[in-house]
Amino acid sequence: MRRILAISGPDRVQFLQGLVTNKVGDVPVWAALLTPQGKYLSDFLIVPEHERLLIDVDERLAGDLAKRLMMYKLRSAVSVEPTDLTVSRGVGDMPDAAIADPRHEALGWRLYGGQAEDGADFDAIRVEHCIPESLVELIPNETFILEAGFERLHGVDFRKGCYVGQEVTARMKHKTELRKGLVTIGIEGEAPVGTPILMADGREAGTLFTQSGGRAIAHMRFDRMGEGLSAGDARINA
Repeated sequence: MRRILAISGPDRVQFLQGLVTNKVGDVPVWAALLTPQGKYLSDFLIVPEHERLLIDVDERLAGDLAKRLMMYKLRSAVSVEPTDLTVSRGVGDMPDAAIADPRHEALGWRLYGGQAEDGADFDAIRVEHCIPESLVELIPNETFILEAGFERLHGVDFRKGCYVGQEVTARMKHKTELRKGLVTIGIEGEAPVGTPILMADGREAGTLFTQSGGRAIAHMRFDRMGEGLSAGDARINA
C-alpha cells in the first residue's frame, strides 16, 4: 500500500532540494532520503501538482518520513500533510492525468486520485529489470543506494548540490569501485526473501530477494558470483 503526502508552501522545492538524492523541479522524479552516513531511510516519487509536491511513499515508511521532514523544516515556509489520495498503476495505455513512472519505462504509469489498475505483474517486471522495492531490497539503515541501482534508475543526481548523505554517496561514485550490489540471477526452486546465498564451501556470497519465473533479485558480492551457489534448497545461477 502507498501513502501520499503533500508538501506545500513557497519554500517547498528549495526545502526538498537540500534533503533528497534527486533534483526537485517541474517533473516527477524518484528519490531517497538518506542518513548522514549515506544509508537509505526511505524512497518515494516526488510529483509536482499545482502549488504542492506529492510524495508517493510506502505506507509503512510514511509516518517516519513525515516526522523526519518536519525535523528538517526549521524556518522553511512549508507544511507536510497526509492526503486521502489513492494511487493506481499499469503498463498499458496511459489514462488521462497519469504520469510515466520515472524509474523505468517498463513500470508504466501511475495515476493519483483514480482507479485504473490493469493487473500487471510488477514483481516480474521488477525482477526482469532489477528494480528494488521499499522494505524488500531497500532496507532502512542498511542499503547504500548506489548498490541498489539508483543511478541506473534515475534516482540520484550528482550535479544537484548538497543533500543529506551526499558526501558518502559521491565518494562511492567517484573514489571507489562497487564490489557488491543488486543483480538479477537465475534460480531453480525458491527460498524465503532474505535467505543467504552460499558458495559451495559455505562462504556467504549474497542475499536472495524477490523471485519470479525462475529469476530473482539478489544482493551479491561480485567476486563471489559463479557456479555452485545455493540459497536454502534452491540452486542459484549467477
